[in-house]
Amino acid sequence: MNQKEPSVVVQKLTKRFGDFVAVDDVSFEAVRGEIFGFLGPNGSGKSTTIRILCGLLRPSSGSATVSGIDVGRNPEAVRQHIGYMSQKFSLYNDLRVAENLEFFAGMYSVPKKEIPARIAWALKMAGLEERGQNPTSALAVGWKQRLALGCAVLHRPPVIFLDEPTSGVDPVSRRQFWDLIHQMVGEGITVFVTTHYMDEAEYCNRLVLLDRGRIVAMGTPTDLKNHHMKGELLMIECDPLGPALDLIQGAPEVLDAAVFGSGIHAVVVDAASMVPKIRELLLARRFRPGRIEQIAPSLEDVFVSLTTMRGASKTGGAA
Repeated sequence: MNQKEPSVVVQKLTKRFGDFVAVDDVSFEAVRGEIFGFLGPNGSGKSTTIRILCGLLRPSSGSATVSGIDVGRNPEAVRQHIGYMSQKFSLYNDLRVAENLEFFAGMYSVPKKEIPARIAWALKMAGLEERGQNPTSALAVGWKQRLALGCAVLHRPPVIFLDEPTSGVDPVSRRQFWDLIHQMVGEGITVFVTTHYMDEAEYCNRLVLLDRGRIVAMGTPTDLKNHHMKGELLMIECDPLGPALDLIQGAPEVLDAAVFGSGIHAVVVDAASMVPKIRELLLARRFRPGRIEQIAPSLEDVFVSLTTMRGASKTGGAA
């Protein structure tokens, strides 16, 4: 397969549950050896889209192919060419570590003569060589996460889907898990991942931001930060912080505002003109403003801007 050849192609994909549209006319492509991230609030359609691509749900309309296989027409074949890992890890706690791997090798139709080598490879990849005979139930969450990933890639799939895989995992284990992901991407595997962690989103080569079933932005993390912010961003230091936030949120030309650390991030129409206006507003109400300046948006700022302000009208406060 050519390095730039699409491994996943989605065209006008829609999924309805009765009158509710969970995925609404979604289109994108992912290429081999790419980490492709899905970001969005709960209920935005991330997990539904991934389940369609895994052959677990049939689309209502549109099309999707994974490794050249149509997910609507041949979902069983798709499942043999992908790895899938959810936040629940899908492990059997009453089995030993190696027994879980052996079970999933059978599920993925790994040839019997190759199973011992594949299990040894998965144990080494996950750093579990010394834990093969340990009960799975005795593993810490981070080790269960590595085992679940090993089970998902035993059959060497070209595409892996990770649905909130690091939920509830400590920061050190999350970082180690991402080291494993980058190792697999280096071997040409395409990785789809949904996450709520903004630091993890920065690891992705490209991101899709979903809101209410629709794509609101797509691009590299840098591109999203540079070109998809709705307005310009001010950092405002002020004391006391809470009442100052209430005042700023209601100010004209302030599209949105929220507390970030020890300051306030305010999305405004024009940062240069708003700096003196906001300082004057705060001083007039007897606040004690400190630094007020334009800053570059973080991915979290862009995410909040696109998912909370889409379709909202602004006449005084953020909708």
